[in-house]
Amino acid sequence: MPFNALTPELLVAFEAIVGPAHVLTAQRAEAAATADAYADYGRDHTEDLHFAPDVVLRPANADEISQILRLCHAHHIPVTPRGAGTGLSGGALPVEHGVVLLTERLNKIIQIDERNLQATVEPGVVNEAFQNAVKEVGLFYPPDPASKGSCFLGGNLAHSSGGPKAVKYGTTRDYVLNLQVVLPTGDVIWTAANTLKNSTGYNLTQLMVGSEGTLGIITQVVFRLLPYPQHNILMLVPFRQEAQAAEAVSAVFRAGIIPSGMEFMERIAMEWSARYLGIPLTVPDDVRAHLLIELDGQDLDQLYKEAEQVYAVLERYDVGEILLADTAAQKDELWRIRRNIGNSVKAAVYKEEDTVVPRAELGTLLKGVKEIGARYGFQSVCYGHVGDGNLHVNIIRGELSDEMWNVGLREPISEIFRLCVKLGGTISGEHGIGLVQKPYIGIAVGEVNLELMRGIKRVFDPHGILNPGKIF
Repeated sequence: MPFNALTPELLVAFEAIVGPAHVLTAQRAEAAATADAYADYGRDHTEDLHFAPDVVLRPANADEISQILRLCHAHHIPVTPRGAGTGLSGGALPVEHGVVLLTERLNKIIQIDERNLQATVEPGVVNEAFQNAVKEVGLFYPPDPASKGSCFLGGNLAHSSGGPKAVKYGTTRDYVLNLQVVLPTGDVIWTAANTLKNSTGYNLTQLMVGSEGTLGIITQVVFRLLPYPQHNILMLVPFRQEAQAAEAVSAVFRAGIIPSGMEFMERIAMEWSARYLGIPLTVPDDVRAHLLIELDGQDLDQLYKEAEQVYAVLERYDVGEILLADTAAQKDELWRIRRNIGNSVKAAVYKEEDTVVPRAELGTLLKGVKEIGARYGFQSVCYGHVGDGNLHVNIIRGELSDEMWNVGLREPISEIFRLCVKLGGTISGEHGIGLVQKPYIGIAVGEVNLELMRGIKRVFDPHGILNPGKIF
């Protein structure tokens, strides 16, 4: 169904809903000398893509979002939901222009229920701010993506974001009990109940989580929480062979240890991050990769026993001197290096692939990625949450021609994804499909499955107005 253009009458209607100060257009931004800031609403952290919105709206609550969507549904106006814009798959890009709907004003922590270990929040709350708020009362919200200091919880819900602690605690979807959602028609629903068990009809909550803003706009979420783990141990393990680093991941789990973080960094990834941060870092010449392994819990003595078991596993491999971080500052520095690898490759021109396989297949995947890169002539920087099989493959532009960068890389990327599927994995673990992975989804998802998904989209969004051009 074709979309319609915005009219002056619709802009007036939008102003009546959210107030003139919260209706932004390119013309108004230019007049206010904020054109650059307005242009940012047409991009996210995905490569260097940009699509200009026709108007940006900043509603304050579910009722205002409902009124906006009713108008857009009736007039066939495309709407792109947007949180902090930190996504890596183009999910917040207004590819059909129209309305960009910001959730930044829905930024309240409504309630922290200590008795039931739950919290009710709005989608515009920053992940780390939420983590800190619940920590103050002894509670724990584990999902911690690399952008936790800036990303919104709404975007985390859209992609079921993970992060390092997903290996032990799971991803965003594992903490969602109930959602308030505004549907593309303007109807407002709650998807479930605020209970740990629910066997009442289809699970609309989990359908919404990971739907990338294509089925509805989340306006409140009820999360379950955990007691905060009081202690942690962090070790940096250097490997002289990348394949052994990948192999050791599965071996640690087979020994009965479940780390709260297990991160892989190939040598070049650590070097790029340290250079980006301006940190002096000397990696021995024979070290090819590192594992960053964290253990957490309530009993420090028990953690040291688990650390001894991890050491016993690592003795089977060709490792260098293991660093056991002995201060909070040293732990923070190691995590800062890990979390800034993504920022360091963003400083170059790059494409990031969010591959995921069963963890025992990581060595085969890593070897395959490097072989494919050698055949097609590109450099890759690899790192990721290998405890749950999630390897981020960053392809660096370097000296590649425009033709190779824009067209030629499609085949090697397809080869990487086909390898993932062959190994029992898929093409995205936490970044989503969005715009840039859309051409590849058929590698991982069969046509029958895709048609079921399209059918669900049609039921929720009969006019196709919500985040069009994504996933399918």
